[in-house]
Amino acid sequence: MTKSINIALIDYPQALQSAVYGLTELFTMANKIAKDQQFDNCFVIEHIQPTQLETNNINAQQFDLVILPPNSNEEYFRQPPKELLLFLIASHQAGAVTCSACASAFTLAHTGLLDNRTATTHWQLAEQFNATFPKVNLNIESLLINDGDIICAGGLMSWLDLGLELVAQFMKPHIMRKLGKLLIVDTGKREQRYYGSFTPSFNHGNQAILNVQHYLQANFSKPITITTLAEIAILSERTFLRHFTSATSHKPMQYLQRLRVQKACELLETSKQSFEQISATVGYDDVNSFRKVFIKIIGLSPSAFKARFV
Repeated sequence: MTKSINIALIDYPQALQSAVYGLTELFTMANKIAKDQQFDNCFVIEHIQPTQLETNNINAQQFDLVILPPNSNEEYFRQPPKELLLFLIASHQAGAVTCSACASAFTLAHTGLLDNRTATTHWQLAEQFNATFPKVNLNIESLLINDGDIICAGGLMSWLDLGLELVAQFMKPHIMRKLGKLLIVDTGKREQRYYGSFTPSFNHGNQAILNVQHYLQANFSKPITITTLAEIAILSERTFLRHFTSATSHKPMQYLQRLRVQKACELLETSKQSFEQISATVGYDDVNSFRKVFIKIIGLSPSAFKARFV
């Protein structure tokens, strides 16, 4: 007997339509593969618009999965309607696995379901997310976080990773892999930090720290000490460290490391320099030391990064 896996795919205003219909087609393809493999589970997809929730005609208890696709505009997720938030809470309490992709993590966080949980969203929205939801542990490096009853995916195209994860979880991993081969997509583990770039904030309003940031942008390849940076800020070292970390969310040397790694990524993508040459260009005499820093921040070795992106 076929077991239905009922999915509520929330087609809210400004939802990314390629994701809405892409997920629908992905689950439909998974159903065909499952049938060919004589596997009984079958996804049943229902597109739900928030206006439908206002009439209370949708039973939150009927769904096994609720998915919030990515957002194509930065407005809707800031103030999602009450009816949608209540539906998400009720369906989750009834046992539905609740999922977000990209900026829709904001909508999910507005319910309080992510409080004291680990989540992810698009890396460019990290600062805004942290400021809005301090109770959520944001892990921006992860492309997908499966916390059992709640699954969050990171970037705009992470709906594909989310869909494959759900096929593996609600059907079988081998069905997911067959689906990946059909779609010709990589089903191996990826991380969002492979794709992120270091884009520090410059609009924090602390002029002394802004002066230091401008200095670092121009002099990242030179030997730099905390003493030098504190002098530029005209602050004591202790006060400088506190102000810099508060303004940028990074300690000065961590900030400098990320800045140098970002410059190295750009050179790997645009030049024919060896990593040894690039290491020296961005200010590291010890190439092995910089390689370790690069892997720690990016999650890939320099050669793996170049193979993936160049």
